[in-house]
Amino acid sequence: QVQLVESGGGLVQAGGSLRLSCAASGRTFSNYGMGWFRQAPGKEREFVAAISWSGGVTYYIDSVKGRFTISRENTKNTVYLQMNSLKPEDTAVYHCAARQRELGLSRVGSQYEFWGQGTQVTVSS
Repeated sequence: QVQLVESGGGLVQAGGSLRLSCAASGRTFSNYGMGWFRQAPGKEREFVAAISWSGGVTYYIDSVKGRFTISRENTKNTVYLQMNSLKPEDTAVYHCAARQRELGLSRVGSQYEFWGQGTQVTVSS
């Protein structure tokens, strides 16, 4: 089992920034690719970003490219999502997820094995 705990969410004005963290425990963190997903009220869960076990490969959904940056520190068992130039449409609960590195990166939530409970991000206009 991998336990994932997100933090760093909150209320911010449009144009502001937040950095989300996801702390992992239970198994060797570097054995997993990591993803961030979000779900807004009344909407389906949406892929946001993913990062390979080494940090060398990253994916982003088009709507956050140039504004969000995913990174990881394997020595701290933590993955981050730096979010800049936030927009009201970024409002959602953000979840991190883990997928075994041998399976490669994925933009599909159902292909991730472990999930955190989520952290709320609210962007006011």
